[in-house]
Amino acid sequence: MQDKQDNLELGGRTFHSRFILGSGKYSLKLIRAAVEYAGAEIVTLAVRRANTKETENILDYMPKGVTLLPNTSGARNAEEAVRIARLARELGCGNFVKIEIMRDFKYLLPDNAETIKATRILADEGFVVLPYMYPDLNVARDLADAGAAAVMPLAAPIGSNKGLATREFVQILIDEIDLPVIVDAGIGRPSQACEAMEMGAAAIMANTALATAGDLPLMASAFKLAIEAGRKAYLAGLGRVLARGGSSSDPLTGFLRD
Repeated sequence: MQDKQDNLELGGRTFHSRFILGSGKYSLKLIRAAVEYAGAEIVTLAVRRANTKETENILDYMPKGVTLLPNTSGARNAEEAVRIARLARELGCGNFVKIEIMRDFKYLLPDNAETIKATRILADEGFVVLPYMYPDLNVARDLADAGAAAVMPLAAPIGSNKGLATREFVQILIDEIDLPVIVDAGIGRPSQACEAMEMGAAAIMANTALATAGDLPLMASAFKLAIEAGRKAYLAGLGRVLARGGSSSDPLTGFLRD
């Protein structure tokens, strides 16, 4: 059994959970369920939520021991993303930052070129940079060279719950990039999270799938179990898949033909 030593390493820190709560839809109930039932140790925070009103600061609702992952949601270019990241650090959110840069407000697709620029600047300033990106091998390599601590390819458009629409491209990143690959955006079901973990993903980020569930604590628990099952299956080594035909599962059945 490898479970006890199988931790997620990011930015010099060790995490036991491979579930990360995203920031798309927030409520105190959602945060509590993600931490208590899904085991989340990292919670993404949109910086614009951290200081919007004197009486409503999302930081006040974060459980102790949770690592904040502020994101640069709303940034349209590298300059704006860098400014938001620096502001988050000044607000006490630490050095972790998720880079989100989007010029497209219809589909919310990331701007890979500007993301590389921001990653390089912030990594040089000591940030632990986790860039949200469209899964492209060359971009992932550039992000690694720029100092990213991980890459976060989208599975499907943000909030869509459509699952692994970019499965083949995410698999290429897992196979070729020597960084944790955290599947972000679009994961809508525990089974989809399990599949991504079976592929070799390092972690799963989800928000809408939990926030829109009928029973939030139960769904959070389902995601926890699915992610753990997928990770164990990956570590165990998945069984072969035959291209055609069948194969007996019991060698003793050969005697029946004699």
